[in-house]
Amino acid sequence: MSHWDRFQQYFVRYSSLGFSIDISHMGFEDSLFTTLAGPMDAAFKAMRELEAGAIANPDEQRMVGHYWLRDSKLAPNAALKQEIDETLEATLKFAAEVHSGAIKAANGKKFTRVLVVGIGGSALGPQLVAHAITPANPPLAISFFDNTDPDGIDRVIAQIGEELATTLTLVISKSGGTKETRNGMLEAEAAYKKAGIDFAKHVVAVTGDGSELDKHAKSQGWLAIFPMWDWVGGRTSIMSAVGTIAAALQGVDVRQFLAGAASMDAETRQRPARENAAMLLALMWHHAGKGKGLKDMVVLPYKDRLVLFSKYLQQLVMESLGKEHDLSGAVVNQGIAVYGNKGSTDQHAYVQQLRDGVNNFFATFIEVRKARDTAPFEVEPGFTSGDYLQGFLRGTRKALAEKNRESITLSIAEINAFSLGMLIALFERAVSFYASLVNVNAYHQPGVEAGKKAATEFLSQLARVRGALSAGGVTAGGLAAKLGIDPEDAYHMLNHLAANGLAKVLAQGDTPAADHFGAS
Repeated sequence: MSHWDRFQQYFVRYSSLGFSIDISHMGFEDSLFTTLAGPMDAAFKAMRELEAGAIANPDEQRMVGHYWLRDSKLAPNAALKQEIDETLEATLKFAAEVHSGAIKAANGKKFTRVLVVGIGGSALGPQLVAHAITPANPPLAISFFDNTDPDGIDRVIAQIGEELATTLTLVISKSGGTKETRNGMLEAEAAYKKAGIDFAKHVVAVTGDGSELDKHAKSQGWLAIFPMWDWVGGRTSIMSAVGTIAAALQGVDVRQFLAGAASMDAETRQRPARENAAMLLALMWHHAGKGKGLKDMVVLPYKDRLVLFSKYLQQLVMESLGKEHDLSGAVVNQGIAVYGNKGSTDQHAYVQQLRDGVNNFFATFIEVRKARDTAPFEVEPGFTSGDYLQGFLRGTRKALAEKNRESITLSIAEINAFSLGMLIALFERAVSFYASLVNVNAYHQPGVEAGKKAATEFLSQLARVRGALSAGGVTAGGLAAKLGIDPEDAYHMLNHLAANGLAKVLAQGDTPAADHFGAS
């Protein structure tokens, strides 16, 4: 049976942007637009107020202004507009001076690499840009410390090798107190020192004014400091200095990146719901999960350069929407689980389950219509690799539909700075709209803070456990009773210390309770 009529009814395109959205493979009734008319109107109103500078994060009494970053005229006052404009100009000027050699490494040579030290949005944004839209041979290669895994850090330093002498480091942390980033900074500084390089002449901070990192960078005489503002959350900071400095250093057309986002903002700021791509996304999420996040979102971009897009969306969507309470304080346990990789690779991985297994998801296909920048090459008479990629996209979509698996298809003309900016803006606005539809605060992250607090407590107890070890040996239970901590926590701390040469396993019993540990 032809799907043609439904496709025409629910296909929306923005021809000037080379963008389209097709929601015809979602199984909603047209009455959805009537049923949710009130909440949609409220969501549009909330967005207008947010963009005008209203307090949109009530828990922290903060404005939410990432939309101003790509159109500073929207900023609620002249001072903010000026700060946004001046910061953008400063990041682009800094990158240009690095490229020209006006800013050099301590050895007098041009910088050849950049090392980004950050975590969460402070790393994911620059990583996505680096993979998706930097030139194949960028003016500066890029590496990341995006975790506090010492083995990962060692591998990055080994890969950089002697180029450390011409590597510029960006340390990105709004508060300056994020431990993973602090650890990465200290590890980087130690590596430079070991190589006999003056770290201060190779490092830039992107941080909040007056933060611990800001104070440290100023006291040590770092190359430059760029601001992060409390009205820009980490997961929406890609178009602030967090993203623009790294992107510019790699040769990305930052202004086009911002223009793409601003263009999508403009389209979805004025259009009614049936033509509004961001609201259509939010409505489809609401339909699929019955407004309760009952289905996962599987993101399938059919383009290698967008392989990190699902990871980027995972933080944007899950950290924004995964909330225990709504704005009235009621327990709602909201959220949408996001996972994905790329097509057609995943047709050889989890598409088997998507088609034939549990129907607990909806797919989001992302099509990039232009197959390649170089001349076509036929892998067999009449067919290119790009033809096959398109065939696999359409084939997988059809195969899912045959089993009543729902999907959304987004399409862009090609992958470049402008189109990536569009996609990011689209999902940012969809998140805002959906949060309004289900009445949650999309701009705080109390669960993340709870994890940080628990980790701090663990480290405090770890120090006490290490101090209480003796040569004679102790069990986890005995040590826990002595220190007043949980015996399972004590057991894991003792094993961690033993694995890293700071304790010894004196005897292994039949159960963990019988294991004996002693000082190393």
